[in-house]
Amino acid sequence: MSANMEFVFPKDFWWGSASSATQMEGFSEVDGKGKNIWDYWYETEPNRFYQGIGPDITSQFYTKFIEDIQLMKETGHNSFRFSISWSRMFPNGRGDVNEKAIVFYNHVINTLLEYKIEPFVNLYHFDMPMAMQEEGGWESRSVVDAYVQFATTCFSEFGDRVMKWFTHNEPIVPVECGYLYGHHYPALCDFRKAVQVGFHSILASAKVIKVYHEQSLGGKIGIILNVTPSYPRSNQPADVDAAEKADLLFNRSFLDPSVKGRFPAKLVDMLQKENFLPKYEAEDLKIIDENTVDFLGINYYQPRRVKAKESMSNPDAPFMPERYFDYYDMPGKKVNPYRGWEIYEKGVYDILKNIQVNYGNIECFISENGMGVEQEDRFNNEDGVIQDDYRISFYEDHLKWIHKALHEGVNVKGYHVWTFIDNWSWLNSYKNRYGLVSVDLQDDYKRTIKKSGYWFKKLTENNGF
Repeated sequence: MSANMEFVFPKDFWWGSASSATQMEGFSEVDGKGKNIWDYWYETEPNRFYQGIGPDITSQFYTKFIEDIQLMKETGHNSFRFSISWSRMFPNGRGDVNEKAIVFYNHVINTLLEYKIEPFVNLYHFDMPMAMQEEGGWESRSVVDAYVQFATTCFSEFGDRVMKWFTHNEPIVPVECGYLYGHHYPALCDFRKAVQVGFHSILASAKVIKVYHEQSLGGKIGIILNVTPSYPRSNQPADVDAAEKADLLFNRSFLDPSVKGRFPAKLVDMLQKENFLPKYEAEDLKIIDENTVDFLGINYYQPRRVKAKESMSNPDAPFMPERYFDYYDMPGKKVNPYRGWEIYEKGVYDILKNIQVNYGNIECFISENGMGVEQEDRFNNEDGVIQDDYRISFYEDHLKWIHKALHEGVNVKGYHVWTFIDNWSWLNSYKNRYGLVSVDLQDDYKRTIKKSGYWFKKLTENNGF
């Protein structure tokens, strides 16, 4: 290790990146894979997708995974998170398993292990099988049961080698984007359904944790949450109250039941007062209470800034979270202009301290952190290597705060960037690039390590910078 390292991390720190099946596998109708909601939505409304690029044209990990895993090794990964596509495993969401999917995921897992990269496997990343969506998706208890069957199959097929499992990635996102704001299918605006979807997602997570622990496979199972800190405009009571309500709806709605086994009383009161409590059975709360996570993945990109309502909501408009707060546009904030997102590095420290103080200092890691930039080929040098110094700075500036939290006793075990390779991003397709490795869509999906990829290798070799 070089003597002048200012930020040194533990020698067993998890360095790597995160991805998802729909965003990088491609080949969405190959080898028996069933349609998921993205395949269906692209077929029916391609205009919603940037430049009309759908989930079939992604980074082609399905055929290029061996090359990609070699590149992970070359960029210093010791761990890699990917998701298993439910509709590739079960084309109809339940019933007969697709043997070709098992062969594929076994091959991926075994190749990772061969290169000494630990597989972190996530079971659900926004990709409801279309057959299950037709049954109501997460609104439906029968879909919760089908998901438990899917997860149980994954544990029995892959659980002898995979020791880090996750039930969901960012389960608040399907709630917000699918049932409130229209960014994901089914693109509804229905608060009652949104609450039910959230409740069933948590119930499904707890049921799967129960199954995993009963199988005594020797690993750990957690959940990955985008814990976006809510900052009030001022310390005036009305602003503070607005921030607390945003935090209850968007963060604690999943964080508390996942880690503590119960929903926050204040959130329950809010929902009860507005007559929006979900339908549930008495046994559900017991299952949630008794099956909490072993560890926690935390995704962080940007903060949420809020203020007290400036004006009354239209009482006849659909009920939305914004009944309780307005967004606050803080003057002078640092922004990623391509994504429109604020860059606030201290946010990651504030999240970690919150976990330390209020959630029993549960073992956790930063499971996503990254910066999307448009038209990165502007930054190619003469060798065709993208000089993404802005991304390196972004990572370093966040790692400094993670390092501080670590030294204050936070039980943070790793740092995964989003993402290893430029990938397809839901409605934005390839508009913003996030990878340590670039993909040339015009030249047979050629992979080229970016400057940040070489930096990442050095970071992980030195366990710091």
